[in-house]
Amino acid sequence: MTKKTSARLVTIGALAGVAALAVAMPAHAETEVEEPSTFTSAFTVMATPDQVVNPDGVVTPGQEGATGTFTFRINSELEIICYDIRLEGVSGDYQSPAKTATHIHEAAAGQPGPPRIAFPNPEPVGDGPRTSSGCLQGPFTTGVMVDGVDSGEGFSLAEIEANPAGFTGDSHTVDFVAGVVRGQLSAIPVGGVDTGAGGTADSGVSPLGVGAAALGVAGLGLGAAVVVARRRQAAVR
Repeated sequence: MTKKTSARLVTIGALAGVAALAVAMPAHAETEVEEPSTFTSAFTVMATPDQVVNPDGVVTPGQEGATGTFTFRINSELEIICYDIRLEGVSGDYQSPAKTATHIHEAAAGQPGPPRIAFPNPEPVGDGPRTSSGCLQGPFTTGVMVDGVDSGEGFSLAEIEANPAGFTGDSHTVDFVAGVVRGQLSAIPVGGVDTGAGGTADSGVSPLGVGAAALGVAGLGLGAAVVVARRRQAAVR
């Protein structure tokens, strides 16, 4: 009887220790989630090699002939960002001090800046197009520490909505560590084009209109175009 009681006490103590450890651990990183029914904003990035700069702000061109199309849809009320990323003309494996090599950085054009969100790297690695899509919900982490704090900690998607030109999308490879392609975020209508990404267009904006808006940014195809719903009437925080 004594042995059974002792074993039970040890088990209870171990469980309590695990619970205490869980409470002490920092908030989990971003979570993969389903696409929300509405978005508060949408952005595109037409990334090219000539826009890459190194951490000192020196122009450091990426891979010649490579291009990247990033489309982001944001629901800042839920802290959810959905992404469709397509890289073309990129060779070699990925490399970055962050937990992935594909990011949104807080950085104006021609300036360096810390990553705020790390996305799954487009696949497959090879000579053909690489793609990645999905939705992430914050809080966000990048794996890059700045003054002892993860560079994604405390970041809010509302910051992108307030100043999209102050953010850039990029990806990094072993041969182009500073960046293989890079480009600034540019707002596009929160309307829809049906690409099979899930959901249906519900904005009154024609697919051609959204495609033309994106094409006007950099003269490239929208690539991974997306389906987005009508903007919420509630104010964006």
